[in-house]
Amino acid sequence: MLQLFLQLFPILILIALGFGIGSLREWRHLQSLSRRERQYSDMIVRNVKQVPNPESVEQAGLVSGEAVIATDYFKSFAAGLRNIVGGEVKTYETLMARARREAIARMMEHARQIGASEVWNVRLETSNIRSGSGRRNPGVSVEAFAFGTAVVRKQS
Repeated sequence: MLQLFLQLFPILILIALGFGIGSLREWRHLQSLSRRERQYSDMIVRNVKQVPNPESVEQAGLVSGEAVIATDYFKSFAAGLRNIVGGEVKTYETLMARARREAIARMMEHARQIGASEVWNVRLETSNIRSGSGRRNPGVSVEAFAFGTAVVRKQS
């Protein structure tokens, strides 16, 4: 029994270490997103197709942001276990939310760089870059792409 424990102990330590580091990196990313989203809180970002008051638009152009986010192996393993019994896979929900938020933040940064204070007709596209199938590559990565029409208004 002791011999079995000694063989499993390093594996358990590595799993715990992976979980801790993955959680820390995710927490730091969420903190960074919150900080950047506050920077752009004055920017109007809507999914409405029609720009209000089009006569006051000085310049309009396409802006975009893209993000590819991956889960760590521990979370992919936990999600695989959840797939066996069914139900919500919270790990993938947070993965998708982080990817969407990052893509939108990058789109707003692009809009700010060209002097825009508004982004209209915002759209989001997502795709699966790498699925968690196979023993050699159990991780999951998703891409989120946000784009819209950045508007610079005439100075009054």
